[in-house]
Parts: sequence; C-alpha cells; structure tokens
Amino acid sequence: MARLVNSIFFTFLYISFIYTLPTFVNATTSQSDIQVLVAIKTSIDPFSITPDSFLSSWDFNLDPCEITGASFLGILCTVPDQVVTNATSRIIEIDLEGDGLEGFLTSSIGNLTELVSLNLGRNKFRGPVPESITNLRKLTSLQLYENFFSGSLVDDIGVLTKLETLDISNNRLSGSIPSSITSLRSLTRLDLSNNELTGKFPQLNGLWQLSSFDISNNQIYGNLPQFPLKIKTLSLSHNLLSGHITPVHKLRHLSTLDLSDNRFSGGINKGIFMLPELSHVNVSVNRFTVFEVVEFSDKKSQLHTLDVHANRLHGHLPVNLVTYPNLTEINLGHNLFSGEIPSEYWSRLGFSWRSLNLEYNNLEGSVPRELNRTLEGVQGSFEHNCLICPKGLQLCHGQRTASECHGGDHN
Repeated sequence: MARLVNSIFFTFLYISFIYTLPTFVNATTSQSDIQVLVAIKTSIDPFSITPDSFLSSWDFNLDPCEITGASFLGILCTVPDQVVTNATSRIIEIDLEGDGLEGFLTSSIGNLTELVSLNLGRNKFRGPVPESITNLRKLTSLQLYENFFSGSLVDDIGVLTKLETLDISNNRLSGSIPSSITSLRSLTRLDLSNNELTGKFPQLNGLWQLSSFDISNNQIYGNLPQFPLKIKTLSLSHNLLSGHITPVHKLRHLSTLDLSDNRFSGGINKGIFMLPELSHVNVSVNRFTVFEVVEFSDKKSQLHTLDVHANRLHGHLPVNLVTYPNLTEINLGHNLFSGEIPSEYWSRLGFSWRSLNLEYNNLEGSVPRELNRTLEGVQGSFEHNCLICPKGLQLCHGQRTASECHGGDHN
C-alpha cells in the first residue's frame, strides 16, 4: 500500500512539474534534456533530497546550462555553436554521487543522447537499470555502484562501445553476464562485484584495453576464460570458479591477483611467480595441492604479499620464498605442510618479513631462541603444529600435544 501511495505521489509531482515547467524563448538548454532532468528529480523521493545535495539545487525556473553559481550542481553542458542559429546546449555529464537519493532511475534517461558521463554511485536507487540506457551511445563512464538496483544486466550493453569505465558494483543484480559485453573494446575498468550474478564467463578477450576487472562476491562458476593481456588488477574472489589457473600465467602486466574462496585445484606453480609486475597474490580458501615457488635470482620480483592459506598444500615449506626481496607478508597456514621450518626463514623474520602465518600445519622441529629478540612488531602465528618453541615466544603458543603429533595428520 505504501509503495502505491509513493508511486501516485511521484506521478503527481511529475505532472505538476511538466505543466509548470517554463519554456524558455531563448533557452540555452535543449528542451528535451530539461524534460529528462525534471523526470530524474520527480523519480526521487523528495524526503531524501537534503538541502546540501546537488539535486536540491535544480531549480527549473532557471535554464540548467545557462545558469552559473550554485544552481544545477552536478550538471555539465556543451557550449552551443554561436555560428549556428538557434543552437542549444546539451547535457553531457550528470554527477549525483553520494547524495543519498531514494527512488528509481527514469527510463527517459535514454533521451540524453549527448551524455558522456553518468555517476549515481552511493545512493539508494532501486528497481531495474532501464533498457533505454543503451541509447547513450556517447557514454564513456557509467557508475551506478552502491545502490539497490535489481534485475539483470542490460542485454545490449555492448552497443555502448565508447564506455571506458563501467562500475555497477554493490547492487542486487542477478542473471548472467551478457555476452555482448565483449564488444566494449574501449573499456579499461569493469567492476561487477558484490551482486548476485550467476552463470559462466562470456568471452572477454575482446576487451583488449581492460586493465582492472572485479567480479568478486557473486556466484560465477566454471573455468577461467582467456583474459585480456593488459589486465593489471584481477579480482575473482568469493565465487564458485573451478579448474586450473593457467590462463593467469599469460598476464604479464598483472600486479594484483585475488582468486580466494573458490574451488580451484591443481597447482600454484612457477607460472604465477614468473609474472614480473605481480605484487599481491591471494589464492587462499581453494583446493590447490601443489605449491611450486621458483627461485627469483635473475630478475627483481615485485611480490609483496602472498596468501595461500586454507588449501590442501603438502610437502615441505618452499625455501625459495627467501629469494623474493620485496616480500613482507606471507600466509601459509591451514594446509598440510610438514617437516621443519627452513632455517633461511629465520633471518628474514623480523627484518624484511613482517608477517608470517604457519598455523595449522604438520610442522616439527625447534624454533630458535634468538627469535625472542627480533620479532618485535611481527605478526602471525605458528600455533597448532608440532614445534618445540622457546619460552615466551607468542607466535608459538598453542602447539599440539605430543599424542596428537605422534598420531599423525590431524588437519
């Protein structure tokens, strides 16, 4: 009932605006664009328009593109050609980010055919993203993140071939990723994270300029596709992805890789560690069994953070980790590693290594007493292993009992 009342109320407001809207004899702004601005404002719950919001400055007794000062904030226009008689200005940018607006995005948005940038991020828009958005063929930036948009992604989004940034993260979108998305050949940043998207990846290699791709926290399943080779940031965490991760080995410009909390299996092998610009790796909470760390001596590795915890990795801890000069944070916990901790680790811990997690493995042997003097400020844990620890070493607290250690693997 409340929704019906709201709908009737907004409709009444819209009609009131239409009939009271001045028609400027010498208007700078296109009348059709003004009509869209009216529709945008009347699709918003007026109680959510605060005095300090951009939308509160939209006074339709004034010409949106002609006015200067503190009216029609969040709007940019073209400058009309003085040579052309009766030339009008067109709206090219709308930025209402963070205004806390509640309501719907009007389908008439598709009439702003000169629009280059639309930013409605960090509001409370709900309902579907209008299909008419595909009329905005000059759009280079579409940012609808942190709202309550629902329904599926627009099937024909691939017609927006000038898009460089597409961010619709943190909404309630469902369904699969449209196959037409591969037509967005100008796209450099794509963020679909924190939605309810399902299905498999479509072909992505057509997005040859893409440098950042985030689809974390969805329900995407299946194997990895071939990714565009220019990608620098790849975030696929918290999905249902499976298979091997060999497609990542080709991404020579990759700097940040997050594949955590999926169902990947096989090996974390040298192909990952040979990527020259890779600095942050998180492949935790998967089903990997092999961990192959290549020695990095000929080239300078950029690797800074490595997280492989909660897999099924076994064998000895990799000694070659000490050959990565920029490595500072390491998490190898909750695996099946056995044997002694390599002595080479101790000279790194407390100096270049500021965090080391080895908890819940099958490690044994003695931990040097001297570590008590070098571990100030070091974070991590060695707990729930079979280590012989010096008294007072906080990292070592909570070892398994002798009967648990002699009883074999209890992970």
